[in-house]
Order: sequence, then C-alpha cells, then structure tokens
Amino acid sequence: MSSFFARRLLALSVLVPLLTGCSSATQRPSDSTAAANSDPTPSRTLIIDTHIDAPFRLHRNYADLSQSAPDGQFDYPRAKAGGLNGAFMSIYIPASVDEQGGSVALADKLIDDMEALAQAHPDKFAIATCTADIYAQADNGLISLPMGMENGGPVAAYPSALEHFYRRGIRYISLTHSKSNALSDSSYDLNEPLGGLSALGRETVLRMNNLGVMIDASHISDSAFEQVLAVSQAPVIASHSSLRHFIPGFHRNMSDDMVRALGGAGGVVQINFGSSFVSAEARAYSNRARLIIGKFQRENNLTWDSPELRAFRNQYREANPYPFATLDTVLDHIDRTVELAGIDAVGIGSDYDGVGDTLPIGLKDVSTYPTLMNGLAKRGYSRQDIDKIMGGNLIRVWREVETFAKAQGNAALCTS
Repeated sequence: MSSFFARRLLALSVLVPLLTGCSSATQRPSDSTAAANSDPTPSRTLIIDTHIDAPFRLHRNYADLSQSAPDGQFDYPRAKAGGLNGAFMSIYIPASVDEQGGSVALADKLIDDMEALAQAHPDKFAIATCTADIYAQADNGLISLPMGMENGGPVAAYPSALEHFYRRGIRYISLTHSKSNALSDSSYDLNEPLGGLSALGRETVLRMNNLGVMIDASHISDSAFEQVLAVSQAPVIASHSSLRHFIPGFHRNMSDDMVRALGGAGGVVQINFGSSFVSAEARAYSNRARLIIGKFQRENNLTWDSPELRAFRNQYREANPYPFATLDTVLDHIDRTVELAGIDAVGIGSDYDGVGDTLPIGLKDVSTYPTLMNGLAKRGYSRQDIDKIMGGNLIRVWREVETFAKAQGNAALCTS
C-alpha cells in the first residue's frame, strides 16, 4: 500500500469519530523526526506563504510592488527583508462577482496583473508553477509568485475552465469563499444548500488531483471538508486557516478533529495570522463592529467605499480601539496544530493584504517572518522544525500532488 493511501485510510478513521470528539496521538515540537515518507528537509529555510491578497488589492488600488508600497503589507523591499522566497498570490473572486457571471474575466485579469509585475521586474519577481521553480528562482535571488485561486467559481464556469487556469499557473484552488457556489458549501453559509460538495465539486476534486492542482480546504463547510478528504487521491492543504479551539463556534476555522484528519492524510494547515482568526477577543470585536457599522450603512443607504461610511468606521475604531492579537497568539495556534497532528502538518498562510489592518503585534507585514521564526525557536522548535513550518511542509505536499499527477500522465508545467 502506498504511503499516501495509508495516510488517507488513517484520515478517514479520524473522520469517523468527528461527532464524538475522540482524540488521536499527538506529536510534540521537540520530536522533529520526519514522517516515514516525507521528503528530506532542505538544508536552508525556504519561506513560503500560501496566501497573500496583493492581486485584488492592486485591482482596487494600484501600487508599484517593486518599490515600497506602505498602504499594504506586501512589497519587494519588505519581502526581501523578511526572507520571503515564495508568495502565493491569491486570485480572489468575490462571491458577488461569481454570482453576476464575471468570475472568469476577473480571474484572468488578476493573473494578467501578476504576470505583468513579474515581466516588468525580472530582477525581483518570477511566476512559479512547480516546486522546482521555487528552488531555481530562490537560487537566482528572485521572489517566486505562484498563484492560488480563492473561490473556485471560475473553474465551474465552463467545462475546460480548470485546464485553462492550470495552464495560466493556478496551483491551488479554494473551492468556495463567503457563499456556497457550484462546487461546495461555504463555512460562512450555514444553511449548507449542497450538503457539502456538489456532484460537480466531487468531479472537480478528482480533476484537480489528475492535473496537479492542490485542493484548498479553507472556507469550505465541515461536511464539504469530510467529503474532500474522502474523495481526494492526493494530500490537501488549508491555505489560510486557524484553529476553532481558540474561537469556539467560528466555523471558518478548523476544529481539532479536522486538523487531525488533514494531518493524518498528509496535508498541511497553513495558519492565518489575522487577529480575528486567532483571537476570540478580536473576533468578538469584529462581530460587534460589523453589526454597528452595517446598521449605519443601511440606515443611510451608503456604499461600502463611501466617504461617509469610511469616516464612521474610523470614528468607531478611534472610540473603540482594536484588540490586536500578538505573536504569541499565532504561536499558540501553531503549537496546538503540532500537538494535534504533528510537526509535518503545519505551515503559514498569513492572509497579508486580505485582513486589512488587523494583523497581530509583531507580524504586521512580510518583513516580519524572522520574528515568527525567532518566536518558534524560543518555544523550543529545532531548526529542522522551523524549516518545515516556514515552507518545507508545503513543498512536501505540493511535490506529492505533482507526483500523483505525473502518475496520471500529467507532468508538472514549470516556468523555469
């Protein structure tokens, strides 16, 4: 039996007791022994962040990311200062755009923008479409820009759309976002109209496996998550998700059993840094603010970008200071993921440029990855452990997905 299928059987055995809360064995940070079939840990740390929302940020308000662009959290000077090697650019499709039929056009536009960025600054950035690209481009001092699609609506638009976006460089897909779509129920859409995945969603999971596109379990419902693990023939990632244990009832985060199951199937939980994803206090603040600001917006018939509503939001924030999380809050999520699923099951998916100005103290932008690494070292993680968390685990999963696709006759398309 292959190592992946052995892990998949283990994951399914974990999913069976999801409703009973049964626990499984844990692995502590001090145990840095690699899983039996893991790829060797690189001799140097490769920092790979699986979720940065720069494309949609630029779509709304252009900035030259080759220079300092302080209105956001990602730009070349800060990325170099932080040692970032691979920044998955999120090709984010709002649910409203998908519902209105504009998802394919927007996705192509955002990809065009990332290609233009790399082409305009070949001494700084390069599009990456396979794991070999990450290493080759790091050797050349470049910041790799692989791409993931946040909301799979575009690949459901027409029969060959998945192949189209694969050729354009998409290497993971979050099946849905803030609302259920043609593929999957959303964790935010609590009526769960599909009961998990649709028939098209199941078919798409298998087609993604065959092509070599990683399946992203962030944003999908609990039922859809169980079905993804049951259907997928390759390991799965959660590109930017944190743990529900610290914010009970917040379904966008992952339950302990989901973390165990994903790790048991050889997948990786990429921890989201946003304060409202890692701190119960920040989540409660966000919920209150949303209600109050939403009421003011409705009563005054304002658009989200209107100057009046922007001023009201600023006034609310001044009168009610935001309770930022800290570096330690994020480290707590990493610690618990390791305790639940082992050192091979955790990575980073910051959500920079996607969570506004809610980043934790100490992790405000892409220059701060060394702060996170120092925090991990202070908590007793070895160099090998830190290498895995900062990028090695993600590379291992991506390679396994590439290997599965190659066995189906689809060799990875590489830029380098």
